[in-house]
Amino acid sequence: MREEPDLRKSERARIILNELKKLYPDAGCTLDFTSPLELLIATQLAAQCTDARVNIVTKDLFKKYPNVEAYAAADLQELEKDIRSTGFFRNKAKNIKECCTRLLTHYNGKVPGNMEDLLSLPGVGRKTANVVLSTVFSKPGVIVDTHCTRLSNRLGLTKSTNPDIIEKDLMKLLPQSEWANFSHRLVYHGRAVCQARKPKCDICGIRSYCTYYKKAIK
Repeated sequence: MREEPDLRKSERARIILNELKKLYPDAGCTLDFTSPLELLIATQLAAQCTDARVNIVTKDLFKKYPNVEAYAAADLQELEKDIRSTGFFRNKAKNIKECCTRLLTHYNGKVPGNMEDLLSLPGVGRKTANVVLSTVFSKPGVIVDTHCTRLSNRLGLTKSTNPDIIEKDLMKLLPQSEWANFSHRLVYHGRAVCQARKPKCDICGIRSYCTYYKKAIK
């Protein structure tokens, strides 16, 4: 039997969604890119790194490596230096080079537009895949990053810290057409208000629906 979402939680999720729409009407992907490949690379670099830092790095990176062939043929140590400031640069460089090699050998150098094929690429998990699918292929997906994990827990929309479970929980609660935009708006709200160390509950526009805030004021 298919599990139905908790009705009260579902209603609260819809309210939160509508309030976030009012607060961040223009929210979207904050990574700079001009092609599916650039977004794929940028999203991989964004792991454990801010989008702002990634955008600084990719401004020169995308000029130096303009296509899949350039990344696949890149000197690994040189690529490591090029992305060093994004953190975990050795692992990221290795994955990017191997990812682009696989794109050439299995996908004619093109970024695939489905989850299964994207997950077959080195360094690509569901978060990265959902960013690419929702942003450049207009396919619905919940993007579970650190902001989404933190806020969805504080808001009481999930009780898990496992990204796969959080993704499934939010998919049950939200209309499919809003999955990606809800994730983007959580990022905006997480940066501006619901910060990790000290959330600014006093200026939060959705605190009335937040379980974290309700517990904090008791």
